[in-house]
Amino acid sequence: MSGAVSLEPERLPPHTPTCMGCGPDNPNGLQMTVFRSGREVYTDLVFDDKHAGAPGLAHGGAIAAACDDLFGFTLWIAGTPAVTRDLSVGYLRPVPLYQPHRIVARVDNREGRTLHVSATGTGQDGIVRFTATATFVAVDAEHFAAHGDLGAFGEMLERFVRQGSSTDDNKRED
Repeated sequence: MSGAVSLEPERLPPHTPTCMGCGPDNPNGLQMTVFRSGREVYTDLVFDDKHAGAPGLAHGGAIAAACDDLFGFTLWIAGTPAVTRDLSVGYLRPVPLYQPHRIVARVDNREGRTLHVSATGTGQDGIVRFTATATFVAVDAEHFAAHGDLGAFGEMLERFVRQGSSTDDNKRED
């Protein structure tokens, strides 16, 4: 079909190689691989012993970290660099170790510099085990430059800046 839009998920690059959430070079991190599909981003994550809380279960802090890091990828949808203002996680059911969980996040709405995002974590059995919401605040790239060498992260920020003027339609969910 000519003019058809591809529905293939797009693999997104890690924030940095050593990012605690998505960095492939961080042996103690979550090592999340993240994809964008339309207006959502997702990761399939298996929590292991490094992320344990109670015996056989993921620690709530590891779950929160996974949600916060995934929310950082919703910025590809919003087209702007931003930082977390607040994060709330609803722990609905225990999250067993060594079982895949798909976490899906989206931008719910944008009000000026404020982005409201939400996520759902579902086990392989189809049970929603946790939800999360967060508020992010859009910032300029200099915000991050003040804290160290940006490396590849700077390239991602520059891409946001370049595409920012063409993402006005991303400021609200249709």
